[in-house]
Amino acid sequence: MTEAEDRKPRSDEARYDPEITSEFAIPVGLDVPRTGGEPETTSEFTVPRGLETPQPPSAEPEGSAFSTPRTYSASGAPAAFTPATGVPMVSLVKDAPWQDRMRTMLRMPVTERPAPEHVQRVEEGGPAVPRVLDLTLRIGELLLAGGEGAEDVEAAMFAVCRSYGLDRCEPNVTFTLLSISHQPSLVEDPVTASRTVRRRGTDYTRLAAVFRLVDDLTDPETHVSLEEAYRRLAEIRRNRHPYPGWALTLAGGLLAGAASVLVGGDLIVFVAAALGAMLGDRLAWLCAGRGLPEFYQFTVAAMPPAAIGVAFALADVDLKASAVVTGGLFALLPGRALVAGVQDGLTGFYITASARLLEVMYFFVGIVAGVLVVLYFGVKVGGQLNPDAALGSSDRPLVQIAASMVLSLTFAVLLQQERSTVLWVTLSGGVAWSVYGAMHVVSDISPVASTAVAAGLVGLFGQLLSRYRFASALPYTTAAIGPLLPGSATYFGLLSIAQNEVDKGLVSLAKAASLAMAIAIGVNLGSEISRLFLRVGSAGKRRAAKRTRGF
Repeated sequence: MTEAEDRKPRSDEARYDPEITSEFAIPVGLDVPRTGGEPETTSEFTVPRGLETPQPPSAEPEGSAFSTPRTYSASGAPAAFTPATGVPMVSLVKDAPWQDRMRTMLRMPVTERPAPEHVQRVEEGGPAVPRVLDLTLRIGELLLAGGEGAEDVEAAMFAVCRSYGLDRCEPNVTFTLLSISHQPSLVEDPVTASRTVRRRGTDYTRLAAVFRLVDDLTDPETHVSLEEAYRRLAEIRRNRHPYPGWALTLAGGLLAGAASVLVGGDLIVFVAAALGAMLGDRLAWLCAGRGLPEFYQFTVAAMPPAAIGVAFALADVDLKASAVVTGGLFALLPGRALVAGVQDGLTGFYITASARLLEVMYFFVGIVAGVLVVLYFGVKVGGQLNPDAALGSSDRPLVQIAASMVLSLTFAVLLQQERSTVLWVTLSGGVAWSVYGAMHVVSDISPVASTAVAAGLVGLFGQLLSRYRFASALPYTTAAIGPLLPGSATYFGLLSIAQNEVDKGLVSLAKAASLAMAIAIGVNLGSEISRLFLRVGSAGKRRAAKRTRGF
């Protein structure tokens, strides 16, 4: 049977089978003549035949949305998006540190970023995208956990991706979450990975090792495979801290003693402040071993120095009890987190900055709670603590400069810095205190302005040293601002509150907050000034972010 015969009905019964025939079909034998009615495809809203509606003469003919308007004039057209001379080519200075080159690219629009120069030899078949993204996230995790700013973490992640040929990458860093997205092309699906930072530890030696790894990855004359990069990263994680626990406790005591001398204490005050700080450090370690949060660790660590100061006041010993408490506070004030938080806010990472500053506030509240409890009971039992006592003496400039250098040195040990950076930080701390003393004591300039200028010099020198060594600027700036921390203003504010002089206490605490902000802004401003005058490749001047206020 042919195909045509197969399509024909086999019998008349099959033609009229109700299962395969529509109920609306015309029966056989009933011929219905077709009339000249309207076709089935005609809408009921169409105009009937014979009724012609004339169009107004002023109506314009229908045209395309892409057709040129009648009012368009080529002579009066605005300037084209692309200038006649072409789009300026962006060129990066190859001998500049990778931090500056990557930061410059991150701050420019995506469409204006130059094509990457592949410095790593990529294996046949292209890079292993998931492994490159995983390596990038692990490097960013170490940097963020070590206290590095969000912009520098993004620059490092961007540099790692570009070194392995992944140019269409967008890193994103917040306080506890890192994510990165890579889109191979406009027609392919993006690949996104993320990682959470759950533990934070201060180890600037590890931070410097990570920076050296990123520097080797971005070096055009050095080839580091993925396996080699993973091996070096594992070694960085396994390395022990450069200083043991007893050395950190001793450094905390020396820091507190140097701070007490810095505000006018003598040898006995130095020893008392050192003992109080070491006892508080051991109690904090005990709380950490029990799993207590850092808030309670700061609260417990602030109690022994305050207790020793109150004991001196109760024994009516002719010593500056306020200097003992102030020295203990210097060892606890979170200057590192404060500088990092303000830096993130000034560079546009507002979520991360808010989280860091909130962390600083919690630490500060913990310190306030610990000191206030001791001071309150000391005042109740008759301790004579004078909130109007003036700390510091201008007749011992050499002793104070030496104390500031010891304070910066011990602060560097607490931050687990490399031994090669300790000398530079010690000298920077002495210079910072000398500038502050010359402006505030000699020239009688306000302490906030003096602190800001001294911190700006620290940030400038730290940025120059980091560019010279192709390393992070944190090891050269954080410890050097130690002598400038507002320990005495914080103590006198808490003492006034404990003695029911709330207004005076709030004024003193506001002064402490102003000094802290002046330190953080000064450090960041010094860093930005160094980048402003040092040559970094860009398309002319770096574009600033547009204002968002009011629109």
